[in-house]
Amino acid sequence: MRYDLENSKCCSVDFTEEEHHHGDEHDHDHGSGEGWKPYLPGAISFVLLVSGLLLKYIFKAAFFESWFELLWFGLAYIPVALPVLGEALESLRKGEVFTEFFLMGVATIGAFAIGQYPEGVAVMLFYAVGELFQNAAIRRSKSNIEALLDVRPKLASVFRKDTYQIVDPYEVSIGEKIQVKVGEKVPLDSVLLSEKASYNTAAITGESKPMSSSLGEDVLAGSINLDGVVELEVSKLFNDSSAAKILDLVQNATSRKSKTELLIRRLAKIYTPIVVYLAIAICFLPYFVVEDYVFQTWLYRALIFLVISCPCALVISIPLGYFGGLGAASKNGLLFKGANYLDQLTKMTTLVMDKTGTVTKGIFEIQKIVVVGQRTENDFMKGLASLEAMSNHPIAKAILEHPIEGGLFEVDEVSEIAGKGLRGKVDDQWLLAGNARLMEQFEIAFPSEIEKILDTIVLVAIDGEFAGYVTIADALKEDAKAFVDALKKVGIKELVMLSGDKDSITQKVAKSLGIENAKGGLLPEDKLQEVEALQKNGKFVAFIGDGINDAPVLAASDVGIAMGAMGSDVAIETADLIIQTDEPSKVLTGLKIAKSTQAIIWQNIYLAFGVKIAVLLLGAFGMATMWEAVFADVGVAFLAILNAVRLQRMRW
Repeated sequence: MRYDLENSKCCSVDFTEEEHHHGDEHDHDHGSGEGWKPYLPGAISFVLLVSGLLLKYIFKAAFFESWFELLWFGLAYIPVALPVLGEALESLRKGEVFTEFFLMGVATIGAFAIGQYPEGVAVMLFYAVGELFQNAAIRRSKSNIEALLDVRPKLASVFRKDTYQIVDPYEVSIGEKIQVKVGEKVPLDSVLLSEKASYNTAAITGESKPMSSSLGEDVLAGSINLDGVVELEVSKLFNDSSAAKILDLVQNATSRKSKTELLIRRLAKIYTPIVVYLAIAICFLPYFVVEDYVFQTWLYRALIFLVISCPCALVISIPLGYFGGLGAASKNGLLFKGANYLDQLTKMTTLVMDKTGTVTKGIFEIQKIVVVGQRTENDFMKGLASLEAMSNHPIAKAILEHPIEGGLFEVDEVSEIAGKGLRGKVDDQWLLAGNARLMEQFEIAFPSEIEKILDTIVLVAIDGEFAGYVTIADALKEDAKAFVDALKKVGIKELVMLSGDKDSITQKVAKSLGIENAKGGLLPEDKLQEVEALQKNGKFVAFIGDGINDAPVLAASDVGIAMGAMGSDVAIETADLIIQTDEPSKVLTGLKIAKSTQAIIWQNIYLAFGVKIAVLLLGAFGMATMWEAVFADVGVAFLAILNAVRLQRMRW
């Protein structure tokens, strides 16, 4: 239970991609004949210790004394002590004196030096057993996160030279056609070429219900094909796929330490040398003040003090607690990019949210088409669809789903004007498509009554003349209202909605959800200013959004939360917490997990400090033996580890 977790060979809670590549082999070994080997040294020591105690105290064997007793307990000590003493020497070689290995080595060798052989063996044995318990707890805590790593497909069936060839997904290029059979994982983010397909996306999104896709729709890497052989066209390289990004997030999550964890590590580096010097003082200072000073008695007390002082319960259970929280979150479709963000989320006082794609489905349908001039509705929509095909915005997708006759026009010189719309050359005509601010920027006159329309509206101008508009409606997500109500119940009183959509639509949606503070018609920089203003007033702000235009706010907020399924790549890269299912109510799940994690960690801190201080005082005054010391060190570590593992069993 080494306190330097980052350098430990046996109890680190970080893991790397290389570890994952060899994970299957490692698991196989432990499932075969080698699975018992880690337990063999402890088993040998335990049998020798118990049999030695029986011979000495129960049977009172005459031969079991002097050099034979030392030999017996020495043989019991060696199997569990050698690895620890080896680590202590290695640490000394590196200039690290005050490690837990050093403390254990000094305390147990000292116990042998004063004839307390069984106690010396017991301390080292329980320490070794603690290592095994701790490693088992870490493996359990990793299990939910490592399950996510299994979403990464290892092979791809790609169409080359008139046949399908099995290759590494890294070797597949954008635009290539791949085939996925029933039960196989989709190797790369793709677009469906078959008429329809059904997928299990639980490993990616945490959603157990199968997802259906139709011709031309996106399919995420890691999804499992449930129905027939399907063909897809690769849309992203393997390194850019959803599965690869999840993998990267998972692997780096535990490297971002919480403030509590970092504080405990700093304290351990100060605390350990202090207790060593105190132990020396306990051993020698009484010589000057105690009349009947006996060196062996005070040395024994100093050794007890050393054993008790080991900080393993603190420095192991705390990162293990955070790791358990990250695992529980992953199991529920939430990806925290670091343990520190678990702490950050509990501080949230104000939640600011985007509208489209966050609390609304972001699935728009055209409600009304109004054409000005001599153009037919088909020509009008054909030109608009040609330009919107250059965008991945939900409104653009709704326009593209509207049926038109004939293919799309050629489009050149397309530019996106943030928060306003698109401009491009369509069939040799300049076409503008966006909101009223876009029309005003290019001095396009349009009817004033358009401002009174509440639905989302796309205004269109062709070659400097207003050509008509399209109204589009969105719907609230099923859990949006319950989400807002629940936030208020858990104490998040200040809820704010900021949207780039028309203010009238934003106010309408906000009112239906019970959000009093809402502003619409905002550019990305406007949203940023609003969030910064809240922060200047002392609010701890979390922001939840999904679009490219939300990225600046996600970065500036105290906790950035992005929708992982529909959200843009930029938003996902910028956010601190990813909601894989796109359900806003998952924020509440994340908050519960974060608060439970924090509670368990502080319980462990109070437990470890309370017991250690009590037994340290008893040991210093000769009222505790080495057995109490063992409980104060390893026993408390056991309890703290079991407490941390509870996170994996909780239902959220």
